[in-house]
Amino acid sequence: MSEAPPSAAGDGDAGGASVATGAKSTMETVKNVFSMWGKKVGKTAKKAEDLSRSTWQHLKTGPSFVDAAMGRLAQGTKVIAEGGYKKIFQQTFDLFPEEQLKETYACYLSTSAGPIMGILYLSSAKLAFCSDNPLPHKDGDQTEWSYYKVIIPLHQLRAVNHSISRTNSAEKYIQIVSVDNHEFWFMGFLRYDSAVAHVQEALQNNYKTQS
Repeated sequence: MSEAPPSAAGDGDAGGASVATGAKSTMETVKNVFSMWGKKVGKTAKKAEDLSRSTWQHLKTGPSFVDAAMGRLAQGTKVIAEGGYKKIFQQTFDLFPEEQLKETYACYLSTSAGPIMGILYLSSAKLAFCSDNPLPHKDGDQTEWSYYKVIIPLHQLRAVNHSISRTNSAEKYIQIVSVDNHEFWFMGFLRYDSAVAHVQEALQNNYKTQS
């Protein structure tokens, strides 16, 4: 298991005991939404408890607890309005012929500027991340806004490593390494175990295809 990224350690612990009343109210709304989702898919009590714990950690990962909660609710509304993650994936990325979306994971991408909230997409051809919201960047004297994207074709995956913080077992990470030695750290997953299993499976299947 690999070490956690240095920039991720302690990121987003903006909640804690001092969470304001507004944040608590927002958290209750988020918990109610996830509770309803859990009932719709028939989750067991254990899975519902795990989801609640993952949700709390997911929201704490960002620099602002309240912004993360509201952002996740807004993303859920967007997904419904646009016809699901499959439609969003098709609109966001260039697709190969016959490419199919397999899994989606709400998470954060660790960067030197802090964690970026978004969705990690796993398809039959690529692993791709897109931020939930456009981010600012300088273009000369102008400030431009664009979505932060990462795209790694499956045949360019070299390693998929998972790790847990030594100081906080709730902080879990997935390190993606490409064949050209670029590293990407993802964290704050709502469904961490599923993400690890499916991304590692994609890597193994790619090895089999190439052998």
